[in-house]
Amino acid sequence: MIRKLDFVGIPTRDPERARAFYVDTLGLTPDDNAPYEVWLGQTCLAIWEPERFGMPFQPQKNAHLALEVEDVEASRRDLEEKGIEFLGETIDGGACKMALFTDPDGNDLMLHHRYAPYD
Repeated sequence: MIRKLDFVGIPTRDPERARAFYVDTLGLTPDDNAPYEVWLGQTCLAIWEPERFGMPFQPQKNAHLALEVEDVEASRRDLEEKGIEFLGETIDGGACKMALFTDPDGNDLMLHHRYAPYD
């Protein structure tokens, strides 16, 4: 029986660049015991190189990690000042706002804020 989600794998071709992006640019917490693991709340993101294990590198597409923020527009501006390019305008889905972007390897990410309560 599945008990929980242990980590989310983040494929990369350059683990040092990926770690710098997730820690320095996005501000996630580095793991003290594993140099290529970072924490987003209770979720571990594990940076790994598929090619080191004989697998082709492919960025994670169309499964955006929804990074919760208090204010999507303010967070977007902060990341744009750090050189992040967003994919189109901020989306207002009627219950939440989303701003889509990618990491340096092309993995899909989004800033997300739910502003309407769940029914």
